[in-house]
Amino acid sequence: MNEDKLERKLLNYMGKAIADYSMIQRGDRILVCLSGGKDSYTLLTLLNKLRLRSRGRFEIFSYTLDQGQPGWDDSAMRAWLQDSGIPHVIEARDTYSVVIDKIEEGKTYCSLCSRLRRGNIYRFAGEHGFNKIALGHHRDDLIQSLLMSILYSGEIRSMPPKLLTDTRRHIVIRPLAYCQERDILAFAQLRKFPLIPCNLCGSQENMTRRKVKQLIQDLADDNPKVPSNILNALGNIQVSQLMDRSLWNFRDLESMMDHDGDSSPAQSTENSPQPLW
Repeated sequence: MNEDKLERKLLNYMGKAIADYSMIQRGDRILVCLSGGKDSYTLLTLLNKLRLRSRGRFEIFSYTLDQGQPGWDDSAMRAWLQDSGIPHVIEARDTYSVVIDKIEEGKTYCSLCSRLRRGNIYRFAGEHGFNKIALGHHRDDLIQSLLMSILYSGEIRSMPPKLLTDTRRHIVIRPLAYCQERDILAFAQLRKFPLIPCNLCGSQENMTRRKVKQLIQDLADDNPKVPSNILNALGNIQVSQLMDRSLWNFRDLESMMDHDGDSSPAQSTENSPQPLW
């Protein structure tokens, strides 16, 4: 697939996700998080194209956090941002030292690293008046997160396309929610984005996410519809078919029964079974 066709495909999926979840409104000031990876470069590039098409109905600003990790070199990124004409900042905050100090060697750094990065993103957005924060998570991130939560946390949860933060001061959006990672990778290669590898956690080969990613790939080799089916499941919740007592009134189901015969509703309620405990 050539670059123009691939860009149109990604823009189509992005536009659908934005429309389906009302991610962007007129006058929004969006802080786009550019980590240096393929996903965030693609997100920033496509959002900028949509901004230009909308004739400036919303604003974007690129934010990169230099966490002080070994091998970090943002010189090519700075040149790329300058050439793109996108307003931006690359902010240096040494969270790397904190992660190394707090996490035992051999353990996964991602959780603490993400929390520290997220805290700095929210801080910067608050200080500079951005009401939306755009992240580069794509379809595969969403479905992997769902399986990780089920298998390792005992919860049914993932990454929502649109999220109100706990402080209620910002909304996080994920415009690439419908886009496949393989398309993003191909687009990044064609565009020759100056990627910056993550040397902090990228070397941890036994990460849980890698295992789940491989599991999904193995299943998809037998049935290519598996990834899209998992994504569809995130938006097709059958509450009565699950076990969450806070969402479904299992205790009083008997009183909801449609009783046939001569018994009146009053009699049915009176004679309904009583809970044992």
